[in-house]
Amino acid sequence: MKTKVLAVGLVSMIFAGYVTVAVSAPPHWSYEEESEWGAIEDATQPIPLRYPYAECGIGKHQSPVDLADAKIIKSKPLSKLAVQYGVDTPSFINTGHAIQVNTSKNFTGGLKVGKELLPLIQLHFHEPSEHVFGGKKFPAELHFVHINQDGRIAVLAVTINTGKENTAFQTILDNMPYGSGEENAATGVKLRLEKLLPPNINTRNLKYFTLAGSLTTPPCSEGVQWYILPKSITISEAQLEQLKTFYSDNARSTQNLNERSILAN
Repeated sequence: MKTKVLAVGLVSMIFAGYVTVAVSAPPHWSYEEESEWGAIEDATQPIPLRYPYAECGIGKHQSPVDLADAKIIKSKPLSKLAVQYGVDTPSFINTGHAIQVNTSKNFTGGLKVGKELLPLIQLHFHEPSEHVFGGKKFPAELHFVHINQDGRIAVLAVTINTGKENTAFQTILDNMPYGSGEENAATGVKLRLEKLLPPNINTRNLKYFTLAGSLTTPPCSEGVQWYILPKSITISEAQLEQLKTFYSDNARSTQNLNERSILAN
């Protein structure tokens, strides 16, 4: 999972200390070297800042997880969860690790947790899924990334199965640049973001699993609250194959729960 920079004052909070000390580009990383993320060095920095992704290796609340490995606690009352996404004219970004959609500057939608609205900053896709159920991976997974003004991050995760074509997803595929680091910002395309949510759900009172976790890509910063929907969306087999033409196997392996419980409403 990667984040979009909203403003200069928010950058350091999003990346949990890395950007505040870095004077050069972050070190390169890849999924092929996932087991070594924590040991990747930034030679421009002194120890211990030389290891900007150390939390990937030593963190105790890392994501993703296998939900079947956890004790799921039916907890009431949990905060009411509602989505207020509506329509946006976003930009389409190939990050070099995933395809990503950034919301526009004036977008006001977000995830309402209790009475607090966390702005939706971006959404992106992994193939196959990162969260699994009893070792079962889904064909893909969608992450809606929300960041509050204090830098707090909440991610709404939606698993993806193959089946009926998703027109909103096709709009994303059709406008996504293939070049790593490229952005398609001037499309004027309007995207109804709630079309990327499971059908026939109550968007004003979502059913969900939740646990404390981390970003799933370097720097793997912890303090991320995950909300995982129990229902999936579908894309067609052809759309899945088109997604793979951008990125395939861009999913982190499951991490130890370390006695974390998962709450469900």
